[in-house]
Amino acid sequence: MVRAGLVSFAVACAVLAGCARQPASITAAEAVPPAASAQPVPVALYPGMPAYVSATNVYAAAGAGMLRADVASDRELVYVPNTNSDEVFVIDPVTYKIVARFPGGDEPQHVVPAYDMRTLFVTGSRIPGGTILPIDPRTGKARKVIPVEDVYNLYFTPDGRYAIVVAEAYQRLDYYDPVTWKRVKSFHYPECEGINHMDYTVDGKTMLFSCEFANRMLAIDAVTGKKLRQFDLDPSINGMPQDTRLTPDGTSFLVADMHADGVYVFDGTATRRTGFIKTGRGTHGIYFSRDASVAYVSNRGEGSITVLDLATRKPRTKWWIPGGGSPDMGGVSADGKTLWLTGRYHGEVYAISTETGKLLARIPVGDGPHGLTIWPQPGRYSLGHTSNIR
Repeated sequence: MVRAGLVSFAVACAVLAGCARQPASITAAEAVPPAASAQPVPVALYPGMPAYVSATNVYAAAGAGMLRADVASDRELVYVPNTNSDEVFVIDPVTYKIVARFPGGDEPQHVVPAYDMRTLFVTGSRIPGGTILPIDPRTGKARKVIPVEDVYNLYFTPDGRYAIVVAEAYQRLDYYDPVTWKRVKSFHYPECEGINHMDYTVDGKTMLFSCEFANRMLAIDAVTGKKLRQFDLDPSINGMPQDTRLTPDGTSFLVADMHADGVYVFDGTATRRTGFIKTGRGTHGIYFSRDASVAYVSNRGEGSITVLDLATRKPRTKWWIPGGGSPDMGGVSADGKTLWLTGRYHGEVYAISTETGKLLARIPVGDGPHGLTIWPQPGRYSLGHTSNIR
């Protein structure tokens, strides 16, 4: 699936809904850093969205060790969903030992903290079918599986009212009551084959979604579900956009692309594409350091992690998995000292020091490990995926 290639692309039109035109080209070296004086926090947030604690860092409440009192007493565990064996493996992050394993539902994909951070949800996406498996983070025990159609990924509206099920196979976003798991409304995006990962603008009113199998991105109104803009990526690459994250300063989105072998940059309002950063073969996941200074970008196709300086938008260094690997999805420990990632095609999990880049442990797990979650996590509320917490 992974293909190497340099990227040259055009800036996308920023205003009109529909397909974004490409009037001017940008080379791969021209990723644009944010303005030093940027103040990203707007006056009007998504209705019911909590106010930020910092005007310059949307993740300021999720710094090292900033655990909520009720979260701090949860068990320290790493939850690893395995798509091929339909299990969840549980790892002790201190001893690096597997301490439990249990059925994970229909093709478990990601372990997602609930909006209130009091439940962890294992998403299952086997077609036909699909499941939500709740886990009690206080005990680490699984509860009763809930039938929910095609739960590839899972997010929450910024007010916590709805759980947004990313029904990848059907190109849908399904809005559920996160208590009863009754579907409330649904939106279909036939132009977004493989709808996949997303993040919100600072105000929480716009979602930028990757279309994994359509080589494009969609900007969607988070309130109405209306498509605002469509960004077609470089057709010469036949890209595969993946993880999508808002930078800590709120001025840009980073979008990992497995076929472009790097990170696309969009402006923080999801209105135009502004650059590209080459990182490595099979670029897949994006995670931020606790001090918001760097992004850890997993390059699944070459077994490396690029440490991306967020101020300069240039790679600082690259860490390699000794002997090879396939680093995929995961998260950063609460103290910020360890990056946890699954080895998607190697049946293992990696624990990597964020201070030295040294591989601390590689732990064999079931076949096809995917979106693991390290718990507990700092922050006030979860927007979904494995660790998008603010």
